[in-house]
Amino acid sequence: MSESLSTPLLLEMQDIDKSFGGVAALRRASLSVAAGEVHALIGQNGAGKSTLIKILTGAYRRDAGLVYFAGREVDFTSPQAARNGGISTIYQEINLVPMRSIAENIFLGREPRRFGLIDWRSIHRQADTLLSSFGLSIDVHRPVAQFSTAVQQMVALARAVSANARMVIIDESTSSLDEREVELLFTVVRRLRDDGRAVIFVSHRLDELYAICDRVTVMRDGQTVAAAPMAEMDKLQLVTTMLGRSLAAVVRHPAAAEGRDPSARGPVQLTATHLRAAPKVQDVSLAVHAGEAVGLAGLLGAGRTETMRLMFGAEAPGGGTLSLAGEAVALKSPQDAIRRGMGLLTEDRKAEGIVPELSVRDNLTLVCLPTLVRRGVVDRRVQKALVERFIESLGIKLRDADQPIRELSGGNQQKVLLARWLASNPKLLLLDEPTRGIDVGAKAEIAKIIRELRNTGMAVLLTASELEELIAVADRAVVMRDGRSVAELDGAALSEASIMDAIAFGAGAPSALAEAAQTVTQREQP
Repeated sequence: MSESLSTPLLLEMQDIDKSFGGVAALRRASLSVAAGEVHALIGQNGAGKSTLIKILTGAYRRDAGLVYFAGREVDFTSPQAARNGGISTIYQEINLVPMRSIAENIFLGREPRRFGLIDWRSIHRQADTLLSSFGLSIDVHRPVAQFSTAVQQMVALARAVSANARMVIIDESTSSLDEREVELLFTVVRRLRDDGRAVIFVSHRLDELYAICDRVTVMRDGQTVAAAPMAEMDKLQLVTTMLGRSLAAVVRHPAAAEGRDPSARGPVQLTATHLRAAPKVQDVSLAVHAGEAVGLAGLLGAGRTETMRLMFGAEAPGGGTLSLAGEAVALKSPQDAIRRGMGLLTEDRKAEGIVPELSVRDNLTLVCLPTLVRRGVVDRRVQKALVERFIESLGIKLRDADQPIRELSGGNQQKVLLARWLASNPKLLLLDEPTRGIDVGAKAEIAKIIRELRNTGMAVLLTASELEELIAVADRAVVMRDGRSVAELDGAALSEASIMDAIAFGAGAPSALAEAAQTVTQREQP
């Protein structure tokens, strides 16, 4: 996992452990970053990247392990202590004071003084000089809220530079920028590198990693699983490492979808054409038929969740068209989508799904509650019969329907949320990571339910980070990359290998896995 470096290490994190409530978030994780390099830190959701960064910057306390920075052992107790020690972090949600001026934000808490008073002339002059070195000519007297996200990123970087930070951590800062703004950010990052500073760059956009980064560390399930120069790890290898599948395993044992008869599907229920909602959704086109399950594949950050929310009316579109059952629609809210026969099972069960203190009965009937009202009062008899039917049909394990849903296992909570939407009798069901955070047995049960829904004629669009799980239920797959749909796979073309190929290279590179297969075969020949 490690390799020798020609330049001295500025940061070395060794055997870092961290648990929350007995659940391990990091297990002997490591990270080494040299001075004067841009280092990519990548991994899927839950891989441990954010936890590792928060331990480095003092937001979390580590349970075990050692951290060395600039040649000495350190144990920062707060983000402020880390900043004072030479480490600055720029998050996706920029931490600036909106109504303060650009100059004030750059020097906040470190204002130069003269005769005991703040030297405003010096602050404005230094801020102007610093931003000019970044190629920006702007009025530093104006409030930072009046400027674009890209300019605010530059201000945050200028603050780090003015504080003489030896290391800058950029955490998903490009996700809200357009191409021109990203290039401006990269120009500044390269200058930081040329000045001998280290940059840790966290991003899910593969092209960006290869454009700006010198080395990469890959994390998965709380562990560091790879560290190498970017030039020595191609895109396909990077994808397979993130997903936990070796090239050899994919080539020898290619998980593929079962053959299904396309004629079994019904009419088109959903059509999206060049759908856009900057910055996460750039150009998505797909169709879902009745009696069909379509998988939306891609790495975290590809725009899958945002696409589903856009289709459900939870986000305003920036362009493109959406049609339901052949009719063009403009959904202004999730209520519009529900009225048109749609349902959305969200990715975050705890934050956007269950109402923890309410009973299973109340959670299950939350969406269809208006249909259970008789003369202004909920018909408890009808509600009870409905709840009992879904508890039995989905095999929900519980004490009774009045039990608080928070007391159920993750898998049974997920079944209740599925039942919530099924009780509304939808024609189209959007399932965003329906098996996330549940055990293996519950995953198999959820997959069986999805297949049964498809077989009864429902249209299903689903996402899953585990490709094998996606392929197990999907008739077709649409692959997303950097907010765009780049490939559509079905029949014999739908496999774990072909999805990885499309994620790594987009459209037009069908030979990548074939080349990998040839390489693996050659290595194994006596």
